[in-house]
Order: sequence, then structure tokens, then C-alpha cells
Amino acid sequence: MRIDLITKEYPPFIYGGAGVHVAELVKVLRKHIDVKVRCFGEDRNESDTFAYSHSPNFDGVNGALQTMSVDLNMVADMAGADLVHSHTWYANFAGHVAGTLHGVPHLITAHSLEPLRPWKEEQLGGGYRLSSWVERSAYEGATGIIAVSDGMRNDILRAYPNLDPNKVSVVHNGIDLEAFQAADNPDLVRANGVNPDQRSVVFVGRITQQKGLPYLLKAARELPADVQLVLCAGAPDTPEILQVVTDLVAELRKVRDNVIWVEKHLSRAELIAMLSAATVFACPSIYEPLGIVNLEAMACGTPVVATATGGIPEVVAHEETGLLVPIEQLLDGSGKPLDEAKFVADFAAALNRMLEHPKLAEFGLAGRKRVEQLFSWDSIAEQTIRVYRRALGVI
Repeated sequence: MRIDLITKEYPPFIYGGAGVHVAELVKVLRKHIDVKVRCFGEDRNESDTFAYSHSPNFDGVNGALQTMSVDLNMVADMAGADLVHSHTWYANFAGHVAGTLHGVPHLITAHSLEPLRPWKEEQLGGGYRLSSWVERSAYEGATGIIAVSDGMRNDILRAYPNLDPNKVSVVHNGIDLEAFQAADNPDLVRANGVNPDQRSVVFVGRITQQKGLPYLLKAARELPADVQLVLCAGAPDTPEILQVVTDLVAELRKVRDNVIWVEKHLSRAELIAMLSAATVFACPSIYEPLGIVNLEAMACGTPVVATATGGIPEVVAHEETGLLVPIEQLLDGSGKPLDEAKFVADFAAALNRMLEHPKLAEFGLAGRKRVEQLFSWDSIAEQTIRVYRRALGVI
């Protein structure tokens, strides 16, 4: 069985959860089957891994057109694959065309959905309309779709009602249990401006609408004075969302002197050190198909306070590994809270409750146990291979 796996992100160039997913999945899949990776960008020094760029005549054009050019440059090379497997809309076009051209099944792993990220039109303009068309065409033409959570599966069927529900299966994201575990590294924490000997609430994520950072910054006004707010946040989607966050941080610093904003991309060692030192991990996302970062925090033994949206409730066990904050959301695709003040107040209350919880350490231990039981990459790879076999009619 030869699988051609198509992705924009691949090590060492990873900036989001989809890239982490692909990198970890490939490592385990290659123990069992033949996997050729086709990714974007610079050449990789890895066997059976091939990188592609857009054609020179697409220099300077809309980014969505460049993406489609990269995808088309891959397609001829996928002759001979038994199945093609694409991740995110960036790769869906290549998978859809390759499956059609070569007459092989095309599987999609859904990490996010364009209809549920309408703010991207502010960022991409007409490119967003193209990415939405690519995604819809690929999903409706795919042999099968893998959702990373039950919540994501429901979103897919709501966004694309013409899909046969039997085509959509669920295989959760996973976590590298050997790499992500509690690590006492106070010097590395201090090097990033954080005092490991004081309590902290830590956020890790890109500065996007979906990650909900502005809500956390508003909720942080209610934190105890001794608690550090640590924002490991960068890669803003737009100058506008960056300005919103910058202004809110400036306002918060007028009343708190322990707001630490780490804008650089953390190495894995730095991330693990920061998560391990945190008292509580905060995930105020308003859209999250699963939320690998919550798995990473739990694997490091840190309790989580997170929004009860998307796939998050399948990761964070309420009153066991953390606290889930309820949210009533607009149904216009934006996911914004219907009552922002209530959501902010509820999030602040949950953070404060967790910070003072008498069983704080037990929450952390339970989180580690949960990821070990349910989210190992060996299990995810085994489930993925079963989906491959069904698509190929082997099972």
C-alpha cells in the first residue's frame, strides 16, 4: 500500500496544529506502510519526502492562486499511489485533482473549515472565496473525510449538507507522549521572562480570531495580583487583530505588572518548560476542531481552563482534567459569543476557581493519564490505516 500524503506544513517548517499532526502521523505510519510526503516550500533532507513551490509565472499573484499552482505541480508525481491523503485546503486541491487524474481514492483530514472562518476574507479577500471553493469541491468529491473530533464531524456535515454522512469518520489528533511530559527547567522559563516560582496562567497560540486571545486579556483583569499572565502568542493573521491584542495588553499592563508576552516561536523544549511551569493553561478559543495545545498542556501535567466549543470537550474532561467554560455562539460562522461580557466573566471565574482549587495537582495527574489512554499516536495511526483500507476496499 503506497499512500501519498499531501500537506503545506512539514518539518522543519511548522506553524500550526495541522503541521504537528502530519509530522507525528507520518512517523508512525511509516513503521507500517509506504508513505510519500508531498509538501510546500524548500527541499527536505528526508527519504520519500518531496517539496514543491509555485511556478515562477505565479510570482506576485494572490496567495490562493500560488497555492493552487503548487498543488498542480505535485499532481503528475502522484502516479502510482494507491491512495492520496490531503491535509487542509492548501493541499485539498492537489488531492482532488490527483485522485481524479490517477483514478485513486482521495481522503481528506479536516483540521478546520473555511465556512467557519469567515474573518479570513479580511485577510485574503478573493483568495478566501477561492479557498472556500477548493475546499467545497474537494470535500464533495472525496472518497472519505477524517474529522479530528466528533464536534468537527458535526461541523463538516452542517457546512456541507450534501455530503453522505457515512463518508465522514472520526480519528482524533494525538500527542507525542515521550516528548511531551512534565519537565522541570526553571532556567529556560526564566530566559523567556517568566518567574517559575510564581503562579502563572499560560496561553499558547497564534494571534487569530479563532484563538480568542482578546477574551482572555479582558478576563485577566480579574486574576489575583500575584498570578503572571504569560502569552506565548505570535504569527498574527492580520495587522488589525495584532493591533487589537497590542492595545488590550497595553491596557492590562496599566493595572498589572506581570503580563509577559513572548512573541517568538518557542522551541519544543521551551514550550514544554513553559507548560510544565504553568499553574493553569488557558484556551479561550471560539473555534477549535480539537485543540492539540490542550493535549500538550495535559501531557505536561497542567490543568486546563478552556472554552466548551468544537472538539475541546472531547479532550478536556470537565471537573477532572480541567474546567470547561460554556459559550453561546453566533451561528453566522464567526463563532463569536452572543454575550461577550458573560463569556469573559465566566472565563475569569473558571480561571480563579482552578487557581485556588484544593485538588489542583490531581487535575494535572488526571490530564496526563487521559492523554496516555486516549491520544497516543500509535492508536491514531492504527485507526488511520483502517480508514485507508476501507477506502481501498481491503476491509
